[in-house]
Amino acid sequence: MADQDQRFSSRLGLLLSVLGIAVGTGNIWRFPRIAATNSGDEGAGAFLLAWLIFLLIWSVPLIIAEYALGRKGRMGVVGTIAKVAGEKHAWMGAFMAFVATAIMFYYSVVAGWCIYYFTQMVANPLPIDVASATAVWEGFQGSMLPIVFHGVAMGVGAIIVINGIKSIETANKILIPSLFAIVLLSLVRAVTLDGSFDGISFLFTPDWGTLSNPKVWLEALTQNAWDTGAGWGMILTYGAYMHAKHGVVKNSVITGFGNNLVSLLAAITIFGTVFAVLGAEMSRPEVLEVMRTSGPAATGLTFIWMPQLFAKMAFGNPLAILFFLGLAFAAFSSLISMIELSTRIFVDFGITRRKAVVYICGVSFLMGIPSAVNLTFFGNQDFVWGVALMISGAFMAYSVNKYGTSVFRKEAIDDIEGDWKAGATWDFIMRWLVPAQAIILLVWWLWLSATEYAPDTWFNPLDPYSVMTVLVQWAVVMGFFIMANKWMVRKTLGEQAA
Repeated sequence: MADQDQRFSSRLGLLLSVLGIAVGTGNIWRFPRIAATNSGDEGAGAFLLAWLIFLLIWSVPLIIAEYALGRKGRMGVVGTIAKVAGEKHAWMGAFMAFVATAIMFYYSVVAGWCIYYFTQMVANPLPIDVASATAVWEGFQGSMLPIVFHGVAMGVGAIIVINGIKSIETANKILIPSLFAIVLLSLVRAVTLDGSFDGISFLFTPDWGTLSNPKVWLEALTQNAWDTGAGWGMILTYGAYMHAKHGVVKNSVITGFGNNLVSLLAAITIFGTVFAVLGAEMSRPEVLEVMRTSGPAATGLTFIWMPQLFAKMAFGNPLAILFFLGLAFAAFSSLISMIELSTRIFVDFGITRRKAVVYICGVSFLMGIPSAVNLTFFGNQDFVWGVALMISGAFMAYSVNKYGTSVFRKEAIDDIEGDWKAGATWDFIMRWLVPAQAIILLVWWLWLSATEYAPDTWFNPLDPYSVMTVLVQWAVVMGFFIMANKWMVRKTLGEQAA
């Protein structure tokens, strides 16, 4: 069956697959650390409020747009943006796709870490202190194993995606329910630990003064983009396989809130576990320092501290196995959607799915090797392309607005009986709030990065966390796709192109 004719077998299959995009390691590996980092002395509740606000005025509106764009365009990101925004803007779709693909290069490395640690939890005793846990991590990182497990992750992802949307749907029907079960089991164990409610209380207690820090708002927005997959183009890609009878608004709300619920459950589990185990021997500031100082590429909390925390509790070994199995499942459900995004673009270019998957996964394996062997490079890529998700969301909103926001809503969103209506509120958010959020926070971040965070190195493109390294990498990628715009339109739209 041609890709253009493939459809999800059911609404449940669609929802589980899109939740597979949204529910990833960003929920379990990244969110608890970000919440701890952006907490005040009293708690992290103010950050959670900012995070919830951006769910409502950034993520859910963009998810609605992505579902509708995919169902309307029936193509990948490049072809759909060219159809909706106009052929001159195909490069925007290509940039959005590259951002997701650049994240995939190092995300596959994280998936490999998860697989490795799952095998370690099964085969070896849990490390009981920082020294032994660090030795496991450093021994792993000092070997060739990160490259090997990165290759395993890409290989498994390729096998799933190469057979098309039916195979992707089947995989997510296994991965997502299993992941939810693992998260719930871990949650039950965490909340039954003595002292866990100190951590849970801290998670939800607001320290309102933190909201005066622009970094908190930037982190809340980028974490929402990371959490939900909003603006990446992956939901748009899956939307191309929706049945015409399936509405987008209910699905979008379920996707956004379902994803963020998993993030909260994971945060409750980790905050509860860390405070319960470490609270007996450390003060609250020391416990928070462990959570905030997570090591290069956010490795410390998940891969160094969690195994030894499990070692100190009853039934810790099976829980450690379940935790890293769940983390691996979360990584795979998102990784296969990233592979599919790139694959569908190449299929739209006229390449067979099999060749496209082999090419993409082969190149992605090679491009991921620097992140697998160098955590500073890994951190740079996470920094550059994580922030670029704001640009992707802005391009998505621009495309809808170029078509005509109200017209697009009436044609592609509010056209299904039995679905909720997005209404004029969605028009306002897409026309004004999403672009404003992207522009204000991006300019704010650039200014503070240059004047306060790194005033001595902001102009150095070789500094891994400078403003200039971000701008240079963005400019190179945008410039390339702008020059290739006409070629991409011809390859994607063919005779339809002007």
